[in-house]
Amino acid sequence: MHKVDLEISENLERHRTAGFSGSKTLVVRRGDPFKVSLPLGTRPYDPSTDTLWVKVLLGRLYVLMPVTLSTKFSLCRWGAFMDPDSLNPNNLTIFISAPASASVGQYKFKLWVFAKGKTTVCAVGKFILLCNPWCQADSVYIPFEDQREEYIHNDSCLLFMGTAKNIVSRPWSLDQFEPYVLEACLNLLNVSPHHQHNRRKDYLNRSNPVYISRVVSAMINCEDDRGVLKGNWSEDFDDGVHPSKWTGSSDILRRWAKSGYHPIKYGQCWVYAAVMCTVMRVLGIPCRVVTNFNSAHDTNGNLVIEEFYSETGQKLKSTKDSIWNFHVWVECWMTRKDLEGDLDGWQILDPTPQKRSGGVFCCGPAPAKAIKERRVDLFYDIPFVYAEVNADVHTLVVSKGRVVSRSVDKDRVGPLICTKAVGLPRMQNVTGDYKHVKSLTSTMSSNRSSMSSNRSSVSENSTPRRGTKRLAALLTLDKTPVAGTSILFALKVVNRQSAAKMMKVHLNAQTKEYNNSPSETFWEAHKVIELAPLEVKVLKQQILPFQYEDVVGDNLVNLAAVLEDMVTQERVLAFEEFNIANPQLVIEIEGGETVAVNKEQAASVTFTNPFCHPVSGLLSVSGSSLIKGHANFRMFSLRPGGSGKQRINFLPSMKGTKMLQASLTLSNKTTITGFKMVTVRHV
Repeated sequence: MHKVDLEISENLERHRTAGFSGSKTLVVRRGDPFKVSLPLGTRPYDPSTDTLWVKVLLGRLYVLMPVTLSTKFSLCRWGAFMDPDSLNPNNLTIFISAPASASVGQYKFKLWVFAKGKTTVCAVGKFILLCNPWCQADSVYIPFEDQREEYIHNDSCLLFMGTAKNIVSRPWSLDQFEPYVLEACLNLLNVSPHHQHNRRKDYLNRSNPVYISRVVSAMINCEDDRGVLKGNWSEDFDDGVHPSKWTGSSDILRRWAKSGYHPIKYGQCWVYAAVMCTVMRVLGIPCRVVTNFNSAHDTNGNLVIEEFYSETGQKLKSTKDSIWNFHVWVECWMTRKDLEGDLDGWQILDPTPQKRSGGVFCCGPAPAKAIKERRVDLFYDIPFVYAEVNADVHTLVVSKGRVVSRSVDKDRVGPLICTKAVGLPRMQNVTGDYKHVKSLTSTMSSNRSSMSSNRSSVSENSTPRRGTKRLAALLTLDKTPVAGTSILFALKVVNRQSAAKMMKVHLNAQTKEYNNSPSETFWEAHKVIELAPLEVKVLKQQILPFQYEDVVGDNLVNLAAVLEDMVTQERVLAFEEFNIANPQLVIEIEGGETVAVNKEQAASVTFTNPFCHPVSGLLSVSGSSLIKGHANFRMFSLRPGGSGKQRINFLPSMKGTKMLQASLTLSNKTTITGFKMVTVRHV
């Protein structure tokens, strides 16, 4: 048995898979030949008498092909060839070419040299074949180099959370080139029920990114299989990891593989989406993480979400429908040959287990173009995704079992849909991909405006008299709420009648998880005011830091005001859901943000305590291709206003733009993050 030289360095460079250089197996992309060398020793190759054959195997599937003397190859079928102009009879250079539609997976190959009908040489090798977004014939081809770099090679991203008016950027390390991640992603396909049930059919279907993406969407959650993550939306995470503590995909994927493919506890939507993004980029399918703010969960498909408030402003738990302040999914780029019309491009996929599709918990791929045009007759899951970004919201105030006020908001759901910008650590607005808006520029401007002005919902009462609008209320935050400072807000009350009014005012604040109804009231105020005819009155209010100290982690505040006319008992509601911004960790790189590969560097992480009480916690610093694993440090008690600084060392191992990130988990489970982009270059 002869040994094959896989020419790893040259092949990795040609196939843009150099990031996988740590893998024990050659990694190449379909639609482009790769090179192997076969030294023959004492008996040189004689093209007049000898023939070469290559057998490529994927499981029990195989293709057998002769090695031709040519430089031509086909994008439609397997082939093998040698360049006749550079033929070395003692050391054969053979190119093996996979079609642009070949199946993704780990292959074996065998080489035979036949002389006068007898086998004189036999050699074997292995390679991993991925999709190829650089190949125009591949169904995942994306035409711009900066997008290919971002959506395939970039090993970090930003996840956008909070609210559309106060966006929180959470750094995430995708880790696709970290040790054992490639193997875990390939094993994910092998562990799937599709593969276990019918391996031959699964291997054949892996040529299609539509099929691959549905398998991965189902396998990221564990509701139907041996998937990667177990979801948990309760308050109890004692037997696992709180979702907010994860900072990257490699920890999750490696733990899952090491456990024998038992689900890792715990994930929520942004964790599911980020891990799926890693898997898809590893497999060669362009992928990005997308956030939809005010995402509707419409359980009955009527495109209406109903929310209920009590007469004193308390939000009630009274419906299965809900609005998540944000929801995170992924988009993958591919052609849709299975659908008529121009529906190629970005496809929505959602691994968070919300509803079954084809009998399993997965969602998509749903073309973004189909969502925009409301093509609910097409595959896959378009009605569900359409409702997530377009449902109407009916808000009702109830008193003694009777609806006393009703309002309809057609713009609250999906006001901002965003992802990380190409090549830059900032948000990109993609709402125009999902909806018809006046212009993408004006949408972006209005979103920036809304984030700074904190404009709130305005409501008017509905009364038995047709066409009358006697009262209006507007609730506004004076500024973006920041941890450790008072929440300042104003309630503007408008009397639109030429008669004086006595009004009851009920103010109520509740803690709310991003995907759940609020819990018990933590702050309230009640008063009686008098309004002169046609008067506009502004009531200033504040919630002190110690009054909202239980609003921790990623929780939000639901603030509501109900006004009641003491004569007619008519009500009007105004409300706002907002997050309280945590401080950022400050990371500084000694000597600047451009560093040399394979040369030790130093950085510092600083935290200033904004809270009105001492804090302590665990600081974790990580960075794909910068730090192996995590560097953990205990941060002891910091007094209010006090600062702590931690110095760290790191060793860049790969050139490119990399993310150094830090996460501080406080004793009350609040997670504070920070990141710094580092440019790594060869000396």
